[in-house]
Amino acid sequence: MSRTVPPSLTMGPVYYLWDGPKWRDFNFRIADEAPVDRVVIGETVCSKRQHFIEPHIAEVIERLEAAGKNVVLSTLSLVTLERESRQIRELVSDSEHLIEANDLSALGLLNGRPHSIGPLVNVYNAATAKLLADRGATAICLPPELPFASVEKIIADSPRIAFEVFAFGRMPLAISARCAHARSKGRIKDNCQFVCGEDPDGLPVKTLDRQSFLALNGVQTVSHTCQALLGELASLSACGVSAIRLSPQDCDMVAVAKLYRAVLDDTLDADEAIALLREIYPMAPLSNGFHHAREGAAWVARARNTAHGVGLD
Repeated sequence: MSRTVPPSLTMGPVYYLWDGPKWRDFNFRIADEAPVDRVVIGETVCSKRQHFIEPHIAEVIERLEAAGKNVVLSTLSLVTLERESRQIRELVSDSEHLIEANDLSALGLLNGRPHSIGPLVNVYNAATAKLLADRGATAICLPPELPFASVEKIIADSPRIAFEVFAFGRMPLAISARCAHARSKGRIKDNCQFVCGEDPDGLPVKTLDRQSFLALNGVQTVSHTCQALLGELASLSACGVSAIRLSPQDCDMVAVAKLYRAVLDDTLDADEAIALLREIYPMAPLSNGFHHAREGAAWVARARNTAHGVGLD
């Protein structure tokens, strides 16, 4: 499937604990300055963080929609308590916005109603995508660990649904009922005192050999490296990807969005954009290994066609 229109850009939900004003101001700036078409908001990782953003959700939605952005509301990625289950039931029953499911517990409530599927749901083949589409899913953000060959096949075999690819950000790898982040700072989950807020870009984890390995984000584990599929955007667009997802990190996400938009629009060379991206977000090394069927932390440089001066994905 070949696209004549470049994919749109989606700004995913903030996975980290940012205080309410910072979260609000981040989304205000995305509304006013970022060339994104769709913004996913809402607490996705830990329900205890909800009260930080709750007072600002209405004004954030209003600001985003006034700027012409399509707003989608995110569900939790792991539901373990009755109050969390009740929260999702109320979200589904009361919201007029499209909802993005990040946990299978939300799918029963959303059955028959248009919704989207987030990257934390394991959609690894076309059969799963078709099943979700039959139940009302209109868009799926595929998990970041899928290689391009799988992405291409799923899209080719599922023409009725729009697909999105996770193309920037530390990759979500796991979610747990326990909080390793709190434990690492001498706390327990029930009395964590929100210590994850001390690490707005995740808490680095190293191996016994002192090699950077992962990052903790409350009950979530994310990659140490940052997925960056700038050099792969042309092939993703050509295979029929409808949208490219940027996952917020503690950096200038407006500048990141502008880089991706420029490469998608063919107004900036991907190699130049990669160099600029490393300057914008120096906190983590860039990676694209999963896309190339390698270990996720790997960086596969673009091959160059020296005869024609063209970069190959």
